[in-house]
Amino acid sequence: MRRHPLTVVLADDHVVVRSGLRVLLESAPSIDVVAEAGDMHSAMEAVEEHRPDVLVLDLHMPGEPSLPAIPRLRERCPGTRVVVLTAQRDTSYVGEAMRLGAAGYVPKEAAESHLLAAIEIAAEDGTYLEPRLGARLAANVASAGRTAATLSDREVEVLRLIARGLTNREMAERLYLSVRTVESHRARIQRKLGRSRRSDLVEYALERGMVEASDVPA
Repeated sequence: MRRHPLTVVLADDHVVVRSGLRVLLESAPSIDVVAEAGDMHSAMEAVEEHRPDVLVLDLHMPGEPSLPAIPRLRERCPGTRVVVLTAQRDTSYVGEAMRLGAAGYVPKEAAESHLLAAIEIAAEDGTYLEPRLGARLAANVASAGRTAATLSDREVEVLRLIARGLTNREMAERLYLSVRTVESHRARIQRKLGRSRRSDLVEYALERGMVEASDVPA
C-alpha cells in the first residue's frame, strides 16, 4: 500500500493544460504534483529527479516521441507508473501504449474523475482504461477475429505490408511473388473490405491491431 499523498509529474507541451491539470490534481488531498515538463527530455529529467509515483504523459510533445520513451522511463524509474493523457482516441495507440508499459490511458475529453481514478489505480500497480475507450478496444479485438475469417493468411500478410508503406513491387520481392499476383491479392482485399484507398486500408489494419502505429510511415 502506497503512502499518501501520491507524487505526480505532469508532462504536456501546453502550459494552459498543465496549469489546469495541476489545479485539478492538487484539489485531491491524495495527490501532490511535484514537477511539470513541456517536452519528453524534460519529462525524463523530472522523473529521474523526483521519482514520482505516477507520470501523467501527453502522447504528442515536441522532440522525442512519447511512446518509445515509456520503456526507458520504466527501466530507469521502475517505481514510476505512466498514465497517458491524450487527445488521441485511436485504439491502435492504446494497445501500443499499454504494450510498452503504460498503466493507464485517458482521453483528454473524458471526465476529470477518470484521470483521478487512473492515477490512483496505476499507483497501486493496477491498470486503467477509460471505459468508453476500453469498450471500443474490445469491439475492435472482436472485429479483428471476424476479419481473420474473411481474409486469407496471405491477404492479411499483404494488408500488413500495404499498411507499412511497401509498393506492389516491394511486396512481391518480400513475399517471393510476382507483381501481378500481389496486385490480385490487393484487389481481393479491397473488394472484401469495401475499401479502395490506401489510407482506408491502413486505417482498417490499425484499428484491428494488424499493425502497430509505429510501423506505419508518416
